[in-house]
Amino acid sequence: MNEGASSVGVQKPIVPILTGSVIRIIFNYMVEHPLQLDRIFHSLSDPTRRDILQRVTHKEMTISQLADLYDVTFAGVSKHLMVLEDAQLISKRKEGRSVIVSLEARTLKQADAYLERYRRMWEGRYKKLDFLLK
Repeated sequence: MNEGASSVGVQKPIVPILTGSVIRIIFNYMVEHPLQLDRIFHSLSDPTRRDILQRVTHKEMTISQLADLYDVTFAGVSKHLMVLEDAQLISKRKEGRSVIVSLEARTLKQADAYLERYRRMWEGRYKKLDFLLK
């Protein structure tokens, strides 16, 4: 039987053995949670949604209060809020006749943790480059 082939004819990947190499296994959050991160970064791609997030970071606001701040319709602001809520960046709750919008900080922390890994990686590379250039 060929190396890498199983008894049922399905090709198994051949993993070369690397001697003298340091093998690091990096848990890739993007592979495990691609849809959530896609939603987060998509929602942050719009300046109006980023501004809404900035505002609800400081205090909870009603949808009406938010709608008054922008040169778009109430329905337009509601659509922006649906994108942010789908990404779990905000939550909404009803109080009487008003709907209150709040920031969901834990979701931003997840995106920040994902980006932090890359920041550390690049800082390490820049330090090595700086060492080599000196």
